[in-house]
Amino acid sequence: MDIGRDLARIALQEEQLRFERFDAGVAWQIGSWLRNTAASRGQSVAIDITLNGAPLFYCAMVGATPNNAEWIRRKKNVLARFHKSTYAVGLEYARNETTLEARTGAPLQDFVTAGGCFPIRIRGSEAVLGSITVSGLPEREDHELVVRCLAEHLGLSPESVALEAPTAKP
Repeated sequence: MDIGRDLARIALQEEQLRFERFDAGVAWQIGSWLRNTAASRGQSVAIDITLNGAPLFYCAMVGATPNNAEWIRRKKNVLARFHKSTYAVGLEYARNETTLEARTGAPLQDFVTAGGCFPIRIRGSEAVLGSITVSGLPEREDHELVVRCLAEHLGLSPESVALEAPTAKP
């Protein structure tokens, strides 16, 4: 995995995966898509969609645990603090060979830079209105599930914004 390429791709995702509008109906569509896709793949995840602090969608699938809700809370805290995808924040710290806790003092019980929390933005604005979060898969897969859903919802080809496939180590 090339961290620089992934960070550039995530920046592209965050630029392109913006909404004309976002409300409870949109949250329901996206949350349902995430749930149905995970179920069709046999994945157990928890899904949270929050707008302006209000929970609009939450689902914990069979196999998800209360710990997934904790991971969601901690991921949402990172997004709220940095206004960017938690996967991007984690990759930036990894590239700089440090951690959020070491660099900022943010306690691990309240913050985690694992992927899977993506910002909700409206086109033409940099304001972060909320978050779409998945927990239960490896962090890159949590992130990619959200991105694929948003691309499809917005009428974009998921491949046009997908992260590059990780290269196998020799």
